[in-house]
Amino acid sequence: MRPVPQGRGSSDPNLRDRLYELLEHDPLAYSIGSRFIQLVVSVIVLDVVAMTLASVPELDAQFGTLFSAIKILAVIVFALEYAARLWTVAGHTPRKGSALSDRLGYVFSALGIIDLMAFLPAAIVLVTGRHATLAALGVLPFFKLIRYSPAMRSLLAAVHAERRALIGCLVILTGAVLTFASLLYAIERDVQPDKLGTIPDAMWWAIVTLGTVGYGDVVPVTPLGKFISVFAIISGFAMIALPVAIISSAFAEEVKRRDFVVTWGMLARVPLFAHLSAGEIADIMRLLRARTIEQGEVLVRRGDAASSMYFITAGEVEIMLPSQHVRLGDGTFFGEIALLHKTKRSGTVTAMRKTRLLVLDVQDFHALIARMPTLAEHVHTTAKARLADTGDLAAAELAQAEPEGTDR
Repeated sequence: MRPVPQGRGSSDPNLRDRLYELLEHDPLAYSIGSRFIQLVVSVIVLDVVAMTLASVPELDAQFGTLFSAIKILAVIVFALEYAARLWTVAGHTPRKGSALSDRLGYVFSALGIIDLMAFLPAAIVLVTGRHATLAALGVLPFFKLIRYSPAMRSLLAAVHAERRALIGCLVILTGAVLTFASLLYAIERDVQPDKLGTIPDAMWWAIVTLGTVGYGDVVPVTPLGKFISVFAIISGFAMIALPVAIISSAFAEEVKRRDFVVTWGMLARVPLFAHLSAGEIADIMRLLRARTIEQGEVLVRRGDAASSMYFITAGEVEIMLPSQHVRLGDGTFFGEIALLHKTKRSGTVTAMRKTRLLVLDVQDFHALIARMPTLAEHVHTTAKARLADTGDLAAAELAQAEPEGTDR
């Protein structure tokens, strides 16, 4: 039987499962996984910068030892990462195969090849000495950022999703190149036999012209040839605009989809919304807005009017109450009781580190309460439960509201 991966909340996950979670899952900010990603990205940047600067003879002569040390460090880090991924991938793929098939699937995947090429050429250079061709491959670690950059992954996903449309654009571009190359060949082959004497020669002119680059190494000299060039240049604008529009639109949709998935996952973990249906959660998501506060920044102050409630997606805040200080972390929320009872804030909230929040404004909150009776009931139930815990900001807000005679 294949081993079943254990989740983050498992009480005793084995080493391979824990390492797989560390390598493959998008971690929350300031977690061990986040620090691991920061380490790998830092090594990638150092490695690429060192490789680039080492190509300058003066810098290589002065800092060659440092560049070599960075390269050795990068090879070790990337090799260890590759070995760890190769070991942990077994049992964590959707296929119903063996551990060997899982590992071979990773080895021959696009990301697996990138992971291998990130250190193998450099390792060969270190063992066998300098080789210009292999040294030039030192830029390959840059492509490892695809794994760690949501933006790059989203762009690749957008290109993959629109591959048929992009192939259609390529077919259209090929037809345009052949058409304009054939026309200019027919018009100017006798005038410029050295530059436009064949259709392949004329295709170079067509590609440069349609791409609006205009090197100027091949230009028409006859009036008819210049007339054809005008149409080629105008057509070139459409050739560029079409794939750019397709990719940009798909990229925007992919980013929106990714944000939707991330927000959905966060809301699904919030106890306040755990009992809601998928449709109700989707309604709430449309009302939320993202906000990021830096370490030490004050979000709300004691005595402020309550205008929003907050959900912490990543980070930590400290709530300074009159009697004590309370810290809230990932997946928690606060501020809803002050909205329900229309009280002022009873504590000052400060970010202990960089924190990402989802904000629900007071108008939207009350609109949700009005049209979702089950949510309203759950909020009041949560308020009563929190009242028993005097370390919670919501309890302090409710305690403040009740002496003032605020009605539910």
